[in-house]
Amino acid sequence: MWTVTRNEYTSEKNLVYETLFTLANGYMSLRGREEFSNVTMKGTYVAGIFDKHLAQVTELVNLPDPLGFRIYVDNEEINLDYTSLSKYQRFLDMRNGTLNSTYEFIVNDKRLLVESQRFVSRKNVHRFGVRYKITPVNFSGKIIVENCIDATTFNGYLDPLNKIQHYHIIGINDLRPGLGVTVETHDRGHVISIVTSITGKDKNGENALRYRKYREIGQNPQENYTIFLTKEETVVIEKYGAIFTSKDIQSTNDNDVLFRAKCELDNFISTGFEKELEAHIKHMENIWNRMDIQIDGDEIAQLGIRFNLFHLYSCAPDDPRVSIGARGIHGEGYKGHVFWDTEIFMFPFFLYTLPEYAKNLLLYRYNTLDGARRNAQMNGYKGAQFPWESADDGLEVTPKWGEDYLGNPVRIWTGDEEYHINSDIAVALVHYHSVTADDEFMVNYGVEMLLETGKFWASRLEYNEKEDRYEIRRVIGPDEFHEHVDNNVYTNYLAKWNMLKAVEYYDWICEKEPLKYEKLKTLLGLTDEMVRSWLEMANKIYIPREKGEKLIEQFEGYFQLKEVEITEWDENGLPKWPKGLDLTKLNETKLIKQPDVVMLMLVLPEEFDYEEMKINYEYYEKRTMHKSSLSPSMYSIMGLKVGDNHNAYKYFMKTLLVDLEDNQGNTNNGFHAASAGGAWQCVVNGFGGMTLESDKLLNFSPWLPENWRSVSFKVSYKGHILDITVEKDRIKITSPAELEIKIKGEKSRLKNGENIFEI
Repeated sequence: MWTVTRNEYTSEKNLVYETLFTLANGYMSLRGREEFSNVTMKGTYVAGIFDKHLAQVTELVNLPDPLGFRIYVDNEEINLDYTSLSKYQRFLDMRNGTLNSTYEFIVNDKRLLVESQRFVSRKNVHRFGVRYKITPVNFSGKIIVENCIDATTFNGYLDPLNKIQHYHIIGINDLRPGLGVTVETHDRGHVISIVTSITGKDKNGENALRYRKYREIGQNPQENYTIFLTKEETVVIEKYGAIFTSKDIQSTNDNDVLFRAKCELDNFISTGFEKELEAHIKHMENIWNRMDIQIDGDEIAQLGIRFNLFHLYSCAPDDPRVSIGARGIHGEGYKGHVFWDTEIFMFPFFLYTLPEYAKNLLLYRYNTLDGARRNAQMNGYKGAQFPWESADDGLEVTPKWGEDYLGNPVRIWTGDEEYHINSDIAVALVHYHSVTADDEFMVNYGVEMLLETGKFWASRLEYNEKEDRYEIRRVIGPDEFHEHVDNNVYTNYLAKWNMLKAVEYYDWICEKEPLKYEKLKTLLGLTDEMVRSWLEMANKIYIPREKGEKLIEQFEGYFQLKEVEITEWDENGLPKWPKGLDLTKLNETKLIKQPDVVMLMLVLPEEFDYEEMKINYEYYEKRTMHKSSLSPSMYSIMGLKVGDNHNAYKYFMKTLLVDLEDNQGNTNNGFHAASAGGAWQCVVNGFGGMTLESDKLLNFSPWLPENWRSVSFKVSYKGHILDITVEKDRIKITSPAELEIKIKGEKSRLKNGENIFEI
């Protein structure tokens, strides 16, 4: 189960399939658009290339489209939307990372078979290529092929009131042969060069491209060639492409950027299409050997999990200056911004499978730390306030205005009040160190971030003298239906945890690296007395729960809100809005957007017992509308922890198929990257039962769905790769070293080699 296939062409589904068929390599992405259709949201994105210009906030820039390729038969352009079609198939080959298409067009009774294979190289991230095989089925004659670059692309295809072209053209080049376009973004001044060239060979390996003509139509460069075809003989056209930016070479000189792009293109052509493709496929094979999950007994789940892992890895940056946005680099959803999604939902996948990428994601936060410090300063706080929505510099870029569920203009408060992002990042930092034992990272980067977030919380707390406690008022928790609430339990609990960890690592680095410790004290303006005061403050943070009460109130006053029962579900099994509900007054009801208290118990499972988890799961699950793709995966994992196995599987499948079935109705605008991370967590932390305990040991307490015979996965733990297979009655762990773990809470020692435990 390695392919996602489209067997029938209807233009209404093009934009969804463009997301599903996107190819990316962590540096750039090309939406999986049909070259032979005009029904398309063209999308070419380079990670980290942001701009604001006339937009409400900074956003990921949609760059010129280099995929333009047209074929003319009898001077008529073949087009999926009006040319007769006798064959059609398109499929994403996830094992090899290629997009493959087959078309048979009919023009004036002439049948032309066109087969293509597209890839974005993971071996050399600046390169992409497409191979076309063109065969005249029932005729001999000539055709015209056209290679072109579209420099009229813009952001906002799905938001016409906010359409913006974030770049202006500073160079159009005839590469003789080949084409080049160099553009510059308006505000940031990023320079980007995109170059392409095509070659063509007949069955004898001879050049098949004749009579080249170069034109500029508007500001779009094009080169046309005539090809003479012989019936049933195939001509192979190979399209080579390269992208370079000023960020890559630390120069904004457009000639320098273009020169690097041209050199890359020439080297690509010299290497050859086939060798580059082979190197890319070899890289993908190595990655799959580390991240694949094998599910025996459930073909839909097997296909779905590989789809999610393929696209999640496609977003993984080799550059520590960039991170992964909520919609990957597959579209413009959420403007390419980075949220808590990255640390809480995506990060665990990378941490346990590809930790070098997990490190890059944390380094992105470190590289935007100065921006986070400025956020805190501008808001009257100390330390660092990481932005709810982040782009390239760490400054807050959450839009101030949006639309509610009825389309009315509404003020967006998340950037002002959703402070828990600081603690979410702290959780990722501590988990990274616990799993990798990477002391060097913590010394050079991690401790500084923990101390700055600890300092922020110390300045954000409000002392209630009457109750002798610290509170955090006017916030938004993970449940964004309720704004301006006081003492949200997720926020308060994690603020306390964050401050305690900051003190713990303050002491750790004092002992580990005294010189760095002294430098940090000077850099951050810390004293021992100041840091020690965080202990008392943290232990006095108010958590809204009655003594001895297992059910935790989501925030102060939540239990007094109006009860609204969910009674209807849509075709995807997701709740419908209750009849008569005023959607402008959701904050007056107990309905929640996504898990909040339950989310806390999953982030810090060691802090809560089984009974607490069960009671809160059952209470809040009935009141959750799942108006975020992040929601189902968390209820799946918690369902397994508390014995609601049937619903756990149901929620898992909703998570797994969020894009393949478009069950949120917005896949057209990008890939749900956090949901993909949640899908991995469902399998490994849920069905595989893996938990990182407070003593930093992995604990396995698995449960398999009835139709699963087994599930196999690998995890990276303290520098070792564990190969794990869970069956109904046993778990098999192959370890390259002796390690201590737990099975259902009982300590066990792995020996070097295969270990089998009855469960």
